[in-house]
Amino acid sequence: MIPVSIHGILDYMVGLLLIAAPWLFGFSDSRSAVPVTVGLGIFTLIYSLVTKYRYGLVPLLPFKVHLVIDLLSGIFLIAAPWMFGFGNTVYWPHLLIGLLEIVVVLLSRRSGDA
Repeated sequence: MIPVSIHGILDYMVGLLLIAAPWLFGFSDSRSAVPVTVGLGIFTLIYSLVTKYRYGLVPLLPFKVHLVIDLLSGIFLIAAPWMFGFGNTVYWPHLLIGLLEIVVVLLSRRSGDA
């Protein structure tokens, strides 16, 4: 099981990874993939900043709600290449990061060392 404090660190890492993904994975020229990926990365950082855990700046969002958002984010990321029409050019980073998010949610403790 992943402790809440480690989950918090992973949240910020995933947010930054999503923001950097277009350049790291070579799809920065995609007019549809870049805003989806960067936008989700920014959203991830924002809801992490307002989560009630050690690394939240403004503790408003209960951690269990945060986990639901993480799960939905992972599902959205997996579906995004086909929802937004860029699945024929790039989809592996979205699939892998989306699956990573889902696995982290499933393995994370629901409470504890917040």
